[in-house]
Formats: sequence, structure tokens, C-alpha cells
Amino acid sequence: MRVVSFLIKPASSLCNLRCKYCFYEDEADNRTDRSMGVMTETTADILIHEAYELVSPGGMVSYAFQGGEPTVAGLPFFEHFVSIARQNCPENVSLQFSIQTNGLLLDEAWAEFLKRENFLVGISLDGYKLNHDRHRVDTQGLGTWKRAAKTAEMLQKHGVDTNVLCVVTGQLAKQPELAYKELKNLGFDYLQFIACLDPLGEERGKQEFSLLPEAYGDFLCRLFDLWYKDWKMGKYHSIRLFDDYIHILLGDHASTCATCGNCGSYFVVEGDGSVYPCDFFVLDEWRMGKLGEQSLKEMAEGEKQAEFLKWGREKPEDCRSCRWSKVCNGGCKRDWVETPSGVKNYYCIAFKKLLDHAMPGMQEIVRAELMVSGMR
Repeated sequence: MRVVSFLIKPASSLCNLRCKYCFYEDEADNRTDRSMGVMTETTADILIHEAYELVSPGGMVSYAFQGGEPTVAGLPFFEHFVSIARQNCPENVSLQFSIQTNGLLLDEAWAEFLKRENFLVGISLDGYKLNHDRHRVDTQGLGTWKRAAKTAEMLQKHGVDTNVLCVVTGQLAKQPELAYKELKNLGFDYLQFIACLDPLGEERGKQEFSLLPEAYGDFLCRLFDLWYKDWKMGKYHSIRLFDDYIHILLGDHASTCATCGNCGSYFVVEGDGSVYPCDFFVLDEWRMGKLGEQSLKEMAEGEKQAEFLKWGREKPEDCRSCRWSKVCNGGCKRDWVETPSGVKNYYCIAFKKLLDHAMPGMQEIVRAELMVSGMR
């Protein structure tokens, strides 16, 4: 494998926040073992050694840490992990480290480590204070915006590469201008907006935080206009979804499995070493095996992975006649819903609205990119 990517849950579903919309807490509630504990150094060592058995010469291994809240595992765990990963890395293989965090446990020692080891750090901040504090609360029910924003500032002062992850709730969808402005003011040049998920097995759109397709479509169009205006003014800020669409139009690869339409592009490794094919399906039915009991190679070539890959290649019937199917690629499997007329992407109308609205601007950017690349 040229690129071997892992999404590691070093503290499983353990977290120091009580976010009201947390999709991973919901997943944990829908499996036999709610929390699989903090990863041991032994399990980490097995993962690292077997990762290098999978990667091809000249390839790359990507270690991304998420949760729950991954920093609950403690700085010594990460120091050990990175040390072993670097010590055992083949000479012709490159490494990439990243972490997605709420930021509340990070201090100066963490910042120095993250800078030294060249981590990309994603901070979770939901647009602006009022919206963030409505949903992202600590164990006492208190909002966490000021603490998370302060952490982002500290990391930036240490020269740590940072980006921001913003969950789009129904409330935030009404304020794209404010969210975009606030996140830029915090010093972020790379932004990712992801649609809020409703609980598994429940009818969508019924939660206080639920994001309806119509509202999401309007949000994306208004956000694109802000982003495009900045691009026109030479003040570009990356928004991952829009960047992905531009790359697809250029004939390049998208950065996420949701936009490229390929499921199973990474392995999820839980705290106890259990392995799954996708962060949105860390459920009993998709458990591929466990480190120390089966090798990663066996799991990668096993029936469960093959079943997931096959399932991921399926697309909603509507995609066959959609003018944007080669750009949207059906979206994330987690957003597919059963309807009387068949399987659909819950946010299909949102993506259609965005692409209908934004395509002239996107094509202008594509032409500019091609012109620049042709001049090199």
C-alpha cells in the first residue's frame, strides 16, 4: 500500500466534554463495549510495527488521533508513540502525525511536543461563542469557547500548524457570515465545516441541534460566496469541502473519502486495539478484528473489509442521472437514508443547491489554477 492511514482512538470514547450532538458517544452507546479504554504502549507498538509491514517502499504512514478526546490518554502516551514510530520507520517511508482535539487539556508542554514532532492540530470550535457554548459544554455544563480559543492562540504562538473543525448545527447554519468571520479572526487559514449528525436509528431532523437539508444548502451557498469573495480579493482561506470540489474539477484527488466517493480509505483503531473500516461505523457489525489476535494485513485482506469496500462502491439510484455525480460522488455513506423511493443522501438537495449556485465561481478558480500551473 502506497499510503497507510490510521485514525486512532487512544482514549476510546472517553472525553472531558459533554457535547450534546457527539456522534461518537452515540456510536459508543450502540455497541457492546461503550468504552474500550486507554490504549496501552504494547498495543501502540503492535500497531506501529504492523503498519510498516503494510506500507510500500517510498510510501507514507499517516497517524491521526481522535476521540472521544485523544489527549485524555496523556502526553507520555503520545511521546512514546511518536518515539517508537520514528525509531522503527523504514528509511524510505515518510510519517505524518495529526490530532483532533477540543484543546482543553493542552498546555505549554503539549505545545512544545506538537511543534517539535510536526503535528497538524485540529481544534474543535463551532463558529462563534454563543453557538459553541450552546452545545460544547464541560462536565459541569459550562461553555468552553474561551478555553478552546485560548488554546488555539497558544498553539499558534508556538508555531504549531493548526486548523479548525466546525460542526454545522441547525443554529449555526443561520449564521455563516458570523462563523466565517470569527474563525478567521482567531487566526485560522484552514477551515473544515461538517454537517451535524443525528443519532443512529432515529428519524433525522428531530433533535434540537439537527441540521435540515434546506438549511444546509442555504448555509453552503452563503459560505461559498464569502469564500469566493476572499479569493477574488487575494485573501484566500481554505475551506476543505470547496477545496475538494476544486481538486476534483482539476482531475486531482479529494482529501476526504466523503467527497472522493471511496469508503475504506483508512483503518480506525480503538483503545483496545479493535480495528474498524470507518469512523462513522465503529460498531460491532463492522469490527474487523483486534491487534495481537489478527495481523493488520489479515484484516486488510479479510471478508469484513471486502464487504465494506463493496458496500461503499454502491451509490444512490439518483446519482445515475445527476449532473453533479462526478463532483459530489454520492457523499458520505453515513448520510444515506431509506426513503419510499429508495436510498438517498439526506443532504443531496443541499449539495445540488451548492453546486448549481457555485459552479461558475468554481470553474473560474479552476481556470486560474490551470493558468498558473501552465506558467510554471
